[in-house]
Amino acid sequence: MKKQLLMNVVMAVLVAGLVTMVACSKPKVADPSTVNQGQSGETDAERAARLEAERAARLEAERIEAQQLEDQRQAQIFEAKSRFLNQNILFDYDSSELTDQAKELLREKAAWLQANPSDTVMIEGHCDERGTTVYNLALGERRANAARNYLVDLGVSVRRLGTVSYGEEKPLDPAPTEAAYRINRRAQFVIR
Repeated sequence: MKKQLLMNVVMAVLVAGLVTMVACSKPKVADPSTVNQGQSGETDAERAARLEAERAARLEAERIEAQQLEDQRQAQIFEAKSRFLNQNILFDYDSSELTDQAKELLREKAAWLQANPSDTVMIEGHCDERGTTVYNLALGERRANAARNYLVDLGVSVRRLGTVSYGEEKPLDPAPTEAAYRINRRAQFVIR
């Protein structure tokens, strides 16, 4: 029995020694020149070059996408500014009252002005050729003021809005037709 006990202790010591040796052994370090050279046959230098090329391609794709987004943003800004400048407020004959269509257009202009707080605007009042020069200058002034006052009511600072009347002096269409008269009766916006 003592012999059996002694044999068990020796075996336990041997097993403990083997476990300790296996646990404390150093891991095998691969040769750096052959790391990642397994199935693909790619060396570290080749892998680094491939990764750098992929990174450069990804950065270029991101740069192109960012440029496209910026180009779209600039195109939208240009389109909004162009719309702001080229859509005139039209008036009925011998009137400075704003129509519903004119008010809708002025709301769009107010939104543009609020989105572009550094811009100031000159509102030009225009008339068709009918009426005297003095009368048309006064009517053009009333039209420009009507547009300005509506914008101020919508929250645009009066300091950003100037007015001037040209009366019948600057027609868009000089023809003596009703179609020409209609587009000449306007308030026109110019960014200063």
